[in-house]
Amino acid sequence: MPHEFTSSYIADVLSLFRAYKTMGERAIAQVKDEHLQQAIDSESNSIAIIVKHMAGNMRSRWTDFQTADGEKPNRNRDSEFESPPATRAAIMDLWQSGWRCLFAAIEPLTDADLGRTVQIRAEPHSIMQAVNRQLGHYACHIGQIVFLAKHFQGSEWNSLSIPRGKSEEFNAKVLRGEASQR
Repeated sequence: MPHEFTSSYIADVLSLFRAYKTMGERAIAQVKDEHLQQAIDSESNSIAIIVKHMAGNMRSRWTDFQTADGEKPNRNRDSEFESPPATRAAIMDLWQSGWRCLFAAIEPLTDADLGRTVQIRAEPHSIMQAVNRQLGHYACHIGQIVFLAKHFQGSEWNSLSIPRGKSEEFNAKVLRGEASQR
């Protein structure tokens, strides 16, 4: 994804969320269906569980974002780590529903809103702090998804950025104007 200069925090953070969403989708797309449910050990989560947790978190944090606590009373966080969605379609439906909540909450914001106060687990956060908190949280989980996808794909993995051993070739193309910087 090419870098776009902006002086707006909201525009920049929306771009970052979209980039992480796309990264997760590109990683998930490479995984065989049977690997979506597979964890690498008993203490790890599968891609399906990570998606279920992210969707639950997004639904809780971003629904009524400015008017209700980000930890909704009807959220059952522990259940997000049990009974993963059974199919790729169900996993992706959860994924999309979570991201819809996020974008519906952030897209209407302006930079003037950033200092306003919202609550997460009864603790006050500026809107900027709340958004940054979730950006870090989702980046961590998308990194887990990428790690698992790469693990399961092995030598069939298609790099999401510059492939190993191709940095000099890529940099030369950028200098010649033949490739966009990522």
